[in-house]
Amino acid sequence: QVQLVESGGGLEQAGGSLRLSCAASGRAFSRYAMGWFRQAPGKEREFVASITWGGRTTYYADSVKGRFTISRDNAKNTVYLEMNSLKPEDTALYYCACGFSTSSSAELYDYWGQGTQVTVSS
Repeated sequence: QVQLVESGGGLEQAGGSLRLSCAASGRAFSRYAMGWFRQAPGKEREFVASITWGGRTTYYADSVKGRFTISRDNAKNTVYLEMNSLKPEDTALYYCACGFSTSSSAELYDYWGQGTQVTVSS
C-alpha cells in the first residue's frame, strides 16, 4: 500500500511558476514509476508527465512539453512537478499517481493522491 499526498498548488498569474510535490509513504516508493495527471472542471482527467522508477526517463504531454519538468528524489520518497510559463489552461486539480508503468493511461496507475489545486489567472 502506498499513500500519496500532493502539495504546492495555489493561485499564480499567467507566465509564473509553481512547484508541486508529492510525498509518498511506504518503503517501496523507489520501485514505482510515478505520474502527474490533472483534471479541469467539466473535463476528463488527462496525463501530464511521468517518470521511471530510477528517474532516468521522463514523458510529457505535448501541452506541457518544454514548460513542465518532472523529477523525483527516492531518498525523500518525493516526486516533483516544476511548472513554468503557466497558462490559464493549466488550471486544474493536479494528482500524482504511482504504478509499474509510465503510461499516459490513468487506468494503469495503482495509487492516487487527493490532488492539489492549481489556478492560473490571465
